[in-house]
Amino acid sequence: MSRLQTIQKFDQSVWLDYIRRSSIVSHELEQLISEDGLKGVTSNPTIFEKAIGGSTDYDSALRSLEQVSDRDAMSLYEELAIEDIQATADILQPVYQQTNRRDGYVSLEVSPYLANNTDETIKEARRLWQAVGRANLMVKVPATKAGIPAIQQLISEGININVTLLFDRQYYEQVAEAYITGLETLAQAGGDVSRVSSVASFFISRIDTSADNQIMAKLKQAKPAEKEMLQGLLGKVAIANAKLTYQRCQELYQSDRWQALANMGAKPQRLLWASTGTKNPQYSDVMYVEELIGSDTVNTVPPATLNSFREHGNSRSSLTENIAAAQATIDNLAQAGISLTAITDDLLNKAVASFSESFDKLLSTVEKKREEILGEELDKLHYKLPPELEEKIAASLEDWRQEGKIRRLWQRDASLWTDNDESQWLSWLCTTEDQIGHIETLQQLAKEVKQEFDYVLLLGMGGSSLCPEVMKHTFGKVSGFPELLILDSTDAAQIKSVEAKINITKTLFIVASKSGNTLEPNIFKQYFFQRVKEAVGIDAAGKQFIAVTDPGSKLQQIAERDGFRQIFYGIPGIGGRYSALSNFGMVPAAAMGVDLAKFLDITEEMVHSCAPSVPAEDNPGVELGTIMGVLANEGRDKVTLVTSPEIGDLGAWLEQLLAESTGKQGKGLIPVDLEALGEPEVYGNDRLFVYLRLTSSPNLAQDAAVEKLHQAGQPVVCISIKDRYHIGQEFFRWEVATAVAGSIIGINAFNQPDVEASKIVTRDLTTEYEEKGSLPAESPIFQESGIELYTDAKNAAFLREQIGSEYTLGQYLKAHLARLRDGDYFALLAYIDMNRQHQEQLQMVRTAVRDRFKVATCLGFGPRFLHSTGQAYKGGPNTGVFLQITAEDSFELPVPQQKYSFGVVKSAQARGDFQVLVDRDRRALRIHLGKDIQAGIAAIQQAVAEL
Repeated sequence: MSRLQTIQKFDQSVWLDYIRRSSIVSHELEQLISEDGLKGVTSNPTIFEKAIGGSTDYDSALRSLEQVSDRDAMSLYEELAIEDIQATADILQPVYQQTNRRDGYVSLEVSPYLANNTDETIKEARRLWQAVGRANLMVKVPATKAGIPAIQQLISEGININVTLLFDRQYYEQVAEAYITGLETLAQAGGDVSRVSSVASFFISRIDTSADNQIMAKLKQAKPAEKEMLQGLLGKVAIANAKLTYQRCQELYQSDRWQALANMGAKPQRLLWASTGTKNPQYSDVMYVEELIGSDTVNTVPPATLNSFREHGNSRSSLTENIAAAQATIDNLAQAGISLTAITDDLLNKAVASFSESFDKLLSTVEKKREEILGEELDKLHYKLPPELEEKIAASLEDWRQEGKIRRLWQRDASLWTDNDESQWLSWLCTTEDQIGHIETLQQLAKEVKQEFDYVLLLGMGGSSLCPEVMKHTFGKVSGFPELLILDSTDAAQIKSVEAKINITKTLFIVASKSGNTLEPNIFKQYFFQRVKEAVGIDAAGKQFIAVTDPGSKLQQIAERDGFRQIFYGIPGIGGRYSALSNFGMVPAAAMGVDLAKFLDITEEMVHSCAPSVPAEDNPGVELGTIMGVLANEGRDKVTLVTSPEIGDLGAWLEQLLAESTGKQGKGLIPVDLEALGEPEVYGNDRLFVYLRLTSSPNLAQDAAVEKLHQAGQPVVCISIKDRYHIGQEFFRWEVATAVAGSIIGINAFNQPDVEASKIVTRDLTTEYEEKGSLPAESPIFQESGIELYTDAKNAAFLREQIGSEYTLGQYLKAHLARLRDGDYFALLAYIDMNRQHQEQLQMVRTAVRDRFKVATCLGFGPRFLHSTGQAYKGGPNTGVFLQITAEDSFELPVPQQKYSFGVVKSAQARGDFQVLVDRDRRALRIHLGKDIQAGIAAIQQAVAEL
């Protein structure tokens, strides 16, 4: 018996809040019925819209429909939807019969445009009932003032009704009255009341989202004596409201009036818990299932919640527990000055408007798809590979199909990777749905920031900073909103450069750290909190800071202690590099003014395109991941990223995602970003080229260069990106693709053991500085004109043997680079200010090395690359030749509350990085430039030019 089936022991049915064609034809729905005891299905226009627009599920069906050119979007949608509803009803027919018509239902809603029109709602429901022609259909009707009399009339005609959009207990009583009266009317007319079924869909998580927002606002102003009571209300209101509604339901169906109907075979109208996906990452992802189990009820769960409960949910008869505490919660809410009635009224109004908007989008999507079919379709991803590679890709895709691996990925099956802790790190699969669920919180933040601040400065590293950097460079400065700046370097010059750009009193600081223990964000916070405190005073300083961190982290404790303006929580089941669409990426995006409702809505199309029911060959994430994984196993492990200039910063985010996820156990992908395109002859046979092309602003020179590579026989993947708002789709596509590639390569795609090793060495060095006032002394293997070279004994002996007797900087570099072989790559690791001049100079160095040795080249600035490509450099294939560059800072910048400076931290990080490289037997050389960085880089350029 599965965990989901154990719920049935308590007389509760589980329905699925999801329907789409591919889940029907792939037999996924039948599996859920047979394996997990699923008892019913509900649908809504948003799911249809995403499935139609974001996948190929309905393309062939649309093509086969007659007279597509002469039909409107509504008629096309209805034909598709009714086919799906009929097919689902047929699949559920055995359940319907086995349960004596208690379960086995599928729901289809009347047009939300009719929510306030009783007569039209009745006509629409009758029409849909006739069109579907299945006894196990439930027509969804909203519990508006106009909807309730329609419900009564439809029940009296023997039509099954799913009453939707219930939030309020008083409205529920009106719905129950309408159901009972409708049955009485049917009985008086000689109808068979035993053949009528109804559920009252009571919405849950939205109540907590709304109540929590008001409670948090109260907490900001609350006196100490009030805070404990307010905090005790967080995440409790929705369940308390549901429990009290259930109590009232039990009372209604024990009346003599109901018993008269029950004696004729009438079935009670069951409460159905809807919107039971958890929106707040602080709460258990199965909370709204575990806490709402009781007899004669239904819980309709989205796929993510179903998978979570299947994995770790527990069943008990919870609905009748602690009723007094539930009443106390509602009483305390009122005492706090928060009206539950006002919340539920507002939610109903917003829900009706939201359903109408969803229907608008659905019809718009159908129309666009119709136009595509009548015209020329845009191929979003296509690839050109040598024939022998195409055969291997096809075989791998077929393996994913036969073994049901896409479904296993969405079910968080760790055996797809190494069968260790992978199942704990897949919550990113459902991030967009969660974000859409509490979009109002992000929109409120945007409103406040727009009114109060001129700048937003993000203080983070790696997964906490790279997505915001992509958003900043992709969207630029949004009119009317503050400029977003990002600090992810311990270089003193870079810190002061960022500080010089802002007005310290008009800047909102976002401190982002998943664990809350990451060194860099913590010391950035210490520095800027001190600066703000000096400018505005200790009492006001915290109001300029926001934290984004996982619940219970050290950063949360610091934020609470220092009175931060707000804390946004990450989801513990999402690793840093997969967190782009979580609060780590979306909070900064909201603050800079990105239209997140539009952004997430477009992104959700890709989520549906990558759904478990979409076949592997049509699944954009699985397809891309298969290409990368298969080619890596064939020796083409250098994923060379070519991006349109307007979205060029996407490559930095992809670097981390690919390298940190796959580079371990001597395997993995080496991402190559911002390497200038060259002629085909400068490339070896170890490359895969991925061209991310912005179709709204194509670069013809790039097009020509990429076509040359294809003509020369290099494997090329081209991804067409419609406009900048489609960047979110790429975040999700590549996250799926990286997980798939990791599975094919055979590694855990979610840990980063070698990054942690480097952090440990760094921490040991900074601790030693705190204790002794200095870092350990070092001895260079060579000195010349203020430049010093360092490496371990093994590398030093090899280099001296190659050089012979003439020890010069040029000879050392020549000997070091001469170690490059076919299939190797060269990486510049620069612990200097990441300014334009340094970037241009080092780009020239890497281009010269590539052209001379025909190897892939990489450029990373420390310490930021430590949290991205640093993992692959240390744990991936041992094919790298590394040149680390360090220098003396021109000035010291102290870290408040510490003995060490930022310069000491950077030195410790460079040493830690280098130490782990040589411990992993990497070919590494460190060149220390002293204080004259320009002269030092010029010397490197000269030495490379002489090759």
